[in-house]
Amino acid sequence: MSGDQGGPGRRGGRDEGRVSVFLAVAMVGVLAVIGMAFDGAGQLRTLQRADNLAAEAARAGGQAIDRATAIAGGPTRINRPQARRAVAAYLAAAGATGHTVSFPVVDGETRVRVRVTVTHHRSMLGLFGFDETVTVSGEATARPLTGAP
Repeated sequence: MSGDQGGPGRRGGRDEGRVSVFLAVAMVGVLAVIGMAFDGAGQLRTLQRADNLAAEAARAGGQAIDRATAIAGGPTRINRPQARRAVAAYLAAAGATGHTVSFPVVDGETRVRVRVTVTHHRSMLGLFGFDETVTVSGEATARPLTGAP
């Protein structure tokens, strides 16, 4: 028999190498999807952490009431400097650095609002040209309460 008849042992055909290129391109796509899922879940956890930190810091600030006024039977008021210190102390202990504290008045009652920013470091998507870090923020408001509701 002369010539190559094709079949399982055939070499030198025109399709040689096409499967390898397809697999390489497909693997990049699969890795990108895995990276988006992995880093997306990490970013979601970071957002939840920012919300939790803001809520706990607002609670700490909301406990800083003006005791003299409250003991005298007056309205429950927030001691703003003490509330700022309580928020800063809580967030420093938790390792959070970026935050703002404000005191909005709602229905005549001063509340403590805390906004916390947390940075998430992406581990996979940075390999595909996305920013390696993303900043997320959480916000919570607390009101001062004393005694039973």
